[in-house]
Amino acid sequence: MMEPPSMDTVYQAIAALFDNPNASEKEKASLWLADVQKSIHSWKIADQLLQQKKDIHSCYFAAQTMRAKVQHNLSELPSEALVSLRDSLVAHLEQTSPETSSSILTQLCLALADLALQMQTWQNCVSDLIKSFSNKNDFALLEILTVLPQEIDSSSLKLGENRREDIKAELRSNAHIVTIFLKESITSSQNSHVALKVIKCMTSWLQVKSINIQEVPQNAVIGFCLQVLRDHNCINTLHDAASDCICALLHCLEENNNNDNIERLLFDSISALEESYHMAVAHEEDEKATNYARVFTELAETFLEKIIACTAGGNTHFAMRSLELALVCVGHHDYEVAEITFNLWYRLSEEVYQRDYQPLTDAFTPHIERLIEALARHCQCEPDHTHLPDETDEFYVFRMKVMGLIKDVVFIVGSSSVFRQMFAALQADISWEQTEAALFIMQSVAKNILPEEYEYVPKVVEAILSMPAGAHVGVRETCILLLGELCDWVERHSECLEPCLQFLIRALHDKRLANAAATALLNICKSCRAQASCHVSTLLQAGQLCDELDLPLQTSAAIMRALASAIGQLPPDQMSAAMCSAVGAQLAGLRAALDALGAASGGARAAGSGGGATRGSRLDPATWLDRTAALFRDVDAPTPSDPDQHPALQAFHDAWPLFEEVMEKLGGDGRVTERVCRALRFSVRCVRSGAAGLAPRLAAALQRLYCTHRPSAVLYVAGVLLDELAPRPHAVPHLVALLQALMPQAFQLLQQEHGLRDNPDTVDDLFRLCIRYLQRVPLEFLSSGAMPAVIQCAILATSLDHREANSSVMRFLYDFVRAANCSRPEKQQIKAVADELLNTYGQELMYALMEASVIHLHAYMLSEVGEVVVELVRWQAGRADLLLAAVQRLQALPAHGARATDQQRWQFHQYALRSGQLQPAAVSVQAASGNNKYMAKYAKNFRQIGFVAIE
Repeated sequence: MMEPPSMDTVYQAIAALFDNPNASEKEKASLWLADVQKSIHSWKIADQLLQQKKDIHSCYFAAQTMRAKVQHNLSELPSEALVSLRDSLVAHLEQTSPETSSSILTQLCLALADLALQMQTWQNCVSDLIKSFSNKNDFALLEILTVLPQEIDSSSLKLGENRREDIKAELRSNAHIVTIFLKESITSSQNSHVALKVIKCMTSWLQVKSINIQEVPQNAVIGFCLQVLRDHNCINTLHDAASDCICALLHCLEENNNNDNIERLLFDSISALEESYHMAVAHEEDEKATNYARVFTELAETFLEKIIACTAGGNTHFAMRSLELALVCVGHHDYEVAEITFNLWYRLSEEVYQRDYQPLTDAFTPHIERLIEALARHCQCEPDHTHLPDETDEFYVFRMKVMGLIKDVVFIVGSSSVFRQMFAALQADISWEQTEAALFIMQSVAKNILPEEYEYVPKVVEAILSMPAGAHVGVRETCILLLGELCDWVERHSECLEPCLQFLIRALHDKRLANAAATALLNICKSCRAQASCHVSTLLQAGQLCDELDLPLQTSAAIMRALASAIGQLPPDQMSAAMCSAVGAQLAGLRAALDALGAASGGARAAGSGGGATRGSRLDPATWLDRTAALFRDVDAPTPSDPDQHPALQAFHDAWPLFEEVMEKLGGDGRVTERVCRALRFSVRCVRSGAAGLAPRLAAALQRLYCTHRPSAVLYVAGVLLDELAPRPHAVPHLVALLQALMPQAFQLLQQEHGLRDNPDTVDDLFRLCIRYLQRVPLEFLSSGAMPAVIQCAILATSLDHREANSSVMRFLYDFVRAANCSRPEKQQIKAVADELLNTYGQELMYALMEASVIHLHAYMLSEVGEVVVELVRWQAGRADLLLAAVQRLQALPAHGARATDQQRWQFHQYALRSGQLQPAAVSVQAASGNNKYMAKYAKNFRQIGFVAIE
């Protein structure tokens, strides 16, 4: 947008956006206004709209525009213009009133707060804002003081560590006067809206640790929050805000818990809310009960370490009662309230497990027993339900969380104890939902039952195998899943295996139970591979049921994996025949599906799509590919001394031509392509280097597929091929040629606008592939023509803010630079090639790493960047100082925010140089620990280089 639009045009567009009933006109207006917001003219337009105040819609658009521009585009303005921008925002806010739209007020306050945070020259901004607005517009001041602390750690602003620390210090120095202002605001007004604002403001200051804990007893707002929570009749919004505030206070206390008097005072005040909780339950105030559960859980977590330490010493901490309060909440009728406490029990379990002290474990046994008993009640289905919840049901998700929690805490009470407790409950005359819930809890702990258990498990297994067909389907399904979880016990009691297999295969005929039966069948066959090999014929018949009963794909795949687990333990000749038979049945189905698709397209090559067939149907190629993948996935046969004699190799040779045909005909169908790549991956993993004979065809087919359609899965499969075929020298040239063909295509994709951001899976798979090449065939890889593109792509990708993808890039770069630092005599040829590449790209790489650390990446991602930089510093010894040049280049970038000081830059540089002088073994040991002082200090030094406010 070169010329500024007229104000009349802007008003017309805003009116069209908000008032025009025509959807097309709304869309046009929205796109045009978005272009206006991106332009340099929007600063002036927004200011004029706010001055003219024609209507609420134009004012909101202006306020939202102003906030977005300050947050993302402040660098558009010269430094001398920031003062007038600040004065303009202050003037607009001074004219607001309690009647002003809250959305407009919030956006303007956010704009002013973001400006204050980024405007380094605005010293004492907090005290200036208090002076500007106090006694003039307390309502606006409340909002500013609320949002300012919230914006300090905003990732959008990219504030430097220095600036953040400066602001936090200023907040702490003004905390007393702010506390007085909030006290006056809450005492001078009976308006609940004002009280809500005051509480939210206090919460914001607590969350950035700006309130002195020692002054909490005199803090009127904290006292008011406790008063609100004692009153179960207060409005919900106020109750929510008060709960948030107390939780924030407790979080501060957990990090600064060195004052016993304040701890005891807060504990007594909060634990006294138990009566209010019961009143909320009695009056069916579930939202308030949820708030009390949050507060009680936070209370217990705050004191948990002290409770553990005191109990381990043989004493009882006064805060032990907080666990009782959490258990009271677990007993609430709504499972969502109980779920709030789960993190507490996970933490308790971890602390007890790490200490491994039996008296400590015994001390918490009663709490965990009550917890599991309450969770069993919560897991009960509704009596009128005819089946168990499916995976899309929130109750299903809750039950899975319960299962995970029980698995984590059960060691405190013992799996056998829980099993006995639930078994005893089953002996009574109880409803189906109670029976099913008890069985579900038993299912949760069944894997931990010792195989030597003879008292209860045989009775349970016998009861399951003799269960009447008329039992409730929910009970039958859970019984089947429980039987599957007892697979380790069945493995030790092989006389049970055949009855179990027969029972589960019969259950496949009931579509409601088929998936559970297939899952149990898989668990048992994987645990009892050797014994199950005697029943391959039975399992082959079960495989035939997939088609006869038209079982869903997930169920069929589980049956195939069960069959494969048994086949893998057969003698080689029998295994080869069984695999050919099992795989052949799937290939026949795939052949029919491809023929049907070909006929549907008039006999011509399908236009890259398998969408003509219903998903999961017999005419869907993905159905047969998934079943084939399942067979190769779980065969797990011993590798023969001659890889070309692998028992599953013939089955793979049978499958490959159809895999190749799928790639050629259906390469444009992302779903089918992913499935064929998955089937190929498991097939190659199965036969290992036995696939080397097909290396030329495999490499050529993958190259064609990637060059035509660029599916990321191809990169992953190429890595698997390299893993398995690298030991066969005649296969290596084909694999190197494959990489050389793939790299330019991937690089072209990632060089596009937003290419990195939009294709993180490609980045992840690509550099995982490069890591494998560097590990398996380093000299061939580094000497190949692909390396310049690989390194340039890695330099581009250093700034990608995606955890997994960036991690793969850094691991590749680390291994690459390590190769240049290697001093082993047999690696000198590899080192020479790596040196030559670093001589060309080292400076650019070092700067890219530093810029990514300072501007683009989150703090938690910096440790891996640090490892690469340390290796580069080791490499640069005796050469030009790449690090110093990168730091100086960073400092020259324009910035509104606080820069690193000369002292900080010097300290960082010296620290990195000293790190580079450490022995590689010491560096790797220190870097391997995720929570160590070495990497924590390193990450902090990175952040102190100086963040710049550049998008």
